[in-house]
Amino acid sequence: MTAFSEAERAYLRSQRLGRLATVDAKGQPQANPVGFHPQDDGTILIGGHAMGRTKKWRNLQRNPLAALVVDDVVSVRPWKVRGIEIRGEAELLTGPHGLGPHFSEEVIRIHPKWIHSWGLEEGV
Repeated sequence: MTAFSEAERAYLRSQRLGRLATVDAKGQPQANPVGFHPQDDGTILIGGHAMGRTKKWRNLQRNPLAALVVDDVVSVRPWKVRGIEIRGEAELLTGPHGLGPHFSEEVIRIHPKWIHSWGLEEGV
């Protein structure tokens, strides 16, 4: 598993919304906005309402490869963006977790294999 830099960890902790890309049964990409939760062990948890009934869950049952992109616009004049792309393998978990009672018992754990970030060098 690839490790996050301190700047990447700080950035992920400061954000709440990303886009998760999975591959559907026909081999086509699918991207969805998701809430995510960085974990101390270097993985990312993704939870939601009725997660086990979503297309992203079914996609990951067939093919565990996933990418999560988290980015934002710092300013428009001058144009400055920052973000991070995390590619890895998803682990589908069912059971108790610490994300809160408003999440279903199904969560996705992303194990990063490749990380690329931009615009984080000047701090979060």
